[in-house]
This record gives sequence, structure tokens and C-alpha cells, in this order.
Amino acid sequence: MPNDTASGYVLEMLGISKSFPGVQALNDVTLKVRPGTVHALMGENGAGKSTLMKCLFGIYREDSGDIVLKGAKVKFHSAKDALVSGVSMIHQELLNVPDRSVRENVWLGREPMRSFGPLRFLDHRKMHEDTAALMKSLDMEIDPADRMGGLSISKQQACEIAKAVSYDASVVVMDEPSSSLTETETEHLFRIIRDLRSRGVAVIYISHKMSEIFQIADEVSVMRDGRMVGTYAASELDEDGLIRLMVGRDTTDRFPPVASVPGEVRLEVRGLTAANPRSFRDVSFDLRRGEILGIGGLVGAQRTELVEALFGLREVASGEILVDGGLVRVRSPRDAISHGLGLITEDRRGSGIFPLLSVTVNTSVASLGRYLGKARLLEHRRIESEAAKLNEALRTKTPSMGTQIQNLSGGNQQKVLVSRWLMTLPDILIMDEPTRGIDVGAKYEIYTIMAELARNGKSIIMVSSEMPELLGMSHRIMVLCAGRHTGTLEGKQATQENIMRLATQFV
Repeated sequence: MPNDTASGYVLEMLGISKSFPGVQALNDVTLKVRPGTVHALMGENGAGKSTLMKCLFGIYREDSGDIVLKGAKVKFHSAKDALVSGVSMIHQELLNVPDRSVRENVWLGREPMRSFGPLRFLDHRKMHEDTAALMKSLDMEIDPADRMGGLSISKQQACEIAKAVSYDASVVVMDEPSSSLTETETEHLFRIIRDLRSRGVAVIYISHKMSEIFQIADEVSVMRDGRMVGTYAASELDEDGLIRLMVGRDTTDRFPPVASVPGEVRLEVRGLTAANPRSFRDVSFDLRRGEILGIGGLVGAQRTELVEALFGLREVASGEILVDGGLVRVRSPRDAISHGLGLITEDRRGSGIFPLLSVTVNTSVASLGRYLGKARLLEHRRIESEAAKLNEALRTKTPSMGTQIQNLSGGNQQKVLVSRWLMTLPDILIMDEPTRGIDVGAKYEIYTIMAELARNGKSIIMVSSEMPELLGMSHRIMVLCAGRHTGTLEGKQATQENIMRLATQFV
């Protein structure tokens, strides 16, 4: 294993502390990373991982501590300083320019130029050729001329990875790089990471997917509550041991008991077919009172498209929706809400939260019509009081209800979204990937909330790509394949093998 410095570390973050109003985000954290290794950085949401990396990348300025890169003390005042010094970062949220081409996104701010006398021009040909060569070296089939916003989320993520690699960095930070990737695309990502490792590049890898850590990591550092718990060889740990380090307690059971007994049918869907001929077709199912109905399937199964149609976000060509035995028309989210439906979307950052607005506003935005007083003016005190009660009941951790939601951890943002839809007084709550991008501790809290809602008679549709989640939280599991309902499993029939069989049963 190559060493770039006398210490044997390419990067040392020594005694880093950082606080925000009301929050000590980092407390005397030390992280040391060797060259030519994959170093996993683990911890629950709110543990301080992203804050530490933002200090490294010049986005935040640490209150105290030192950063040593390749043996020299550095202080980055911006992301550009970090990039020029050989530190690149793939952020969890895509930071591209959707209306520009792939090549323009890759070379943004460092475009190749050519001179014509005293004049300088952008060299489009070289930018295209360099991007094509970069994509070829990474075995990515992406046209440099394609508009970034026209690509799938997974291909946009791949472009972000290519951009990070293009800086020829000595340290590459990857924050949840596989969150939008399929299994095949994730394996491709791992091939790129192994190639970087073989070149002596250090990769700091942040992920909530435990299986990935044991596939790719050499060393694992664990953070908890803004402090560093310790650094371990990945070979010394197993999944249960890593979870104990992250949450500070034993986790003998990943899922709370779902003790509710489903009652009468609350929602019936008959022959629902999307207006888009390439989407779902002829889907029928029912949902009972107090039931958690899981929806499984592989990428392209049209699960999200189906639940968005139930909520009035997608046009339907044919079929019927019945609520409590009565036929309803759902042409918009307003219609859905009026019939007692709520939807927590798959993309928390993109279509869930309003990042610059407060926890109170994010909680109440879907139910403001219920709080109109005299002269049609909003009753702000009632809104604030009831929003606070809901978030307190769900144990949302926030410095105040006036805090911008973007400053909360992913798990707490998700709790705010649950509070938002509970504030609309729904009978049916649709949860699309309810625990995506949140840690094991926060997942358990979300599961507990779901189980409690079911016990109180709420009906829940849960779309999930995580097999243990489907098996651990569902009364029944409905499986889609290429837009068709291929079967529903319950009891002893609900096994991983049977789910996969139905998920690959093209009809």
C-alpha cells in the first residue's frame, strides 16, 4: 500500500470542532486516511459525517483543529481551493446544471480555451473529446453532448462521479454515491473505486448500505453524536458490531412488532392503467384498515408511477379507485387529500421538503386550508401549536420549530414529512421509499411510527427497494414487474425468493 507522507496518511483531520446555533455538530474529531485505501465513514444521520466532510471541502470553516493533506497543513476557504489541492467530493444531492450538456457540467469553471491572437475562445471540440475520453476510461456509455437534465438520475450520478475523477485528486469523498444506482450500476461504481484505489487515490466512502461497506472498504471510522467513536479494519467488524458502534446500543431486532390486525377494506383499485403506454397497466389491489401493504419490484417496475397516479400526480387512462366503498375521482393532489390520502414522495430533497423554510412551514404546508379563520386569514398560532405537537409526538430533533429544515438530519426531515401528512388527517398514507438515505437508528424510529399509525387504524402503502424492510414491516407484499401486478404474498409465502420470482415474472 503506497504512502504519500512520512506519517503514512494522505489526509489527517486533527481535533476538528464545529458548532452551529444551538448545536455542537463536531466535537474534537480526528480522522486519518491512508493513500490507496477505501475508508468508510459511518454513523447515524446527525452524527456529523457530512459536516466533517464539508469542513474538509471548504464549505464550512471549522471552529478549531487542523487539516493536513500530504504532510502539509492546509486551510481551504472554498470548494475551489479543495479541488485545486487535490480533494474532490461527490455530494449526496446532485449539484449539476440540468439545462447544460454533460461536457459543460464536467468541465464547469475550468473549460478548455483556445487563443486567436489576443482573443480567447471556449474550445468546444477539446471539451467534447476530453469528456468522451473520460467516459471511455470509466466504461460509461454517456454522450458528452447529452443535456444533463434529460438523463436518468443514475446517469446524472455517474456524471458526478466522472467529474470528481477528472480532477485527478488524491482524495475523493463519495457521499451516498449509490443512492440512485441500480445493483449493476453500483457494481460498476465499485470497479471505478477499485481502479482509483490501485492508483493510490484515497476514497472516503459514506453510505447507509451496510453490505456495500463490507464489499468495498478497507477501514471504517464510526461517528456518533458529533464525536469519533473509533477507526477499525473492515475485516474486524461484522454488520451487527458496526450497528452497535453507530447507535451505541445492541440492536437485536431491526423492526418493531407490527401488531395491528387489518380490518375492513378501505381502498380498492380496479384495473388501473396509466395514460403513458409504457407505464403500469391493469393493476388491481385492495388495502385494509390498519394494514401496511408493501409494494416491491425491481427498477422499472413502475411502483412510484402507480402511487403517484393514486395521488393525482399522473394521468390515468382507465380503471377505478374506491375509498370506503365509494367511487372517487382523483385528478390532482387536492382531490387525493380531500379523500383522505397523503403521499410521502421518494425524493425527499427534490420533491419533499422546502429546504429554506422552517420546520413549522414544512409541517403545515399541505393543510393550510384547515386553518383559515375569519376574513380567510391563517390562524398562525394554531398552526404553530399543532405542528409543534405533531413533531414532538414523533420525537423530531430540531433546535426550534423555526429552524430551516435543511439543517436537520435526513431522518428528522423524514419525520417532518410524516408530520406534514398527519396534519391533513389522512386515513391512507402512501410512503414511497420511507427510509431511503437515513441510518439504522432513524429507520427504526420511522418503523415504530408506521407500526403505531397502523395500530391506530391508519392504512399504509409502503413502496420499498429494501427486501428486509418489505419483509419486516408489511402485512402483505404486492409485487410489480414492468408495470404489471404479478402477485401478492403474505404469511409464510412472503420470502425473498418468492418476491424475486414475482419481480422478474414478465407478463
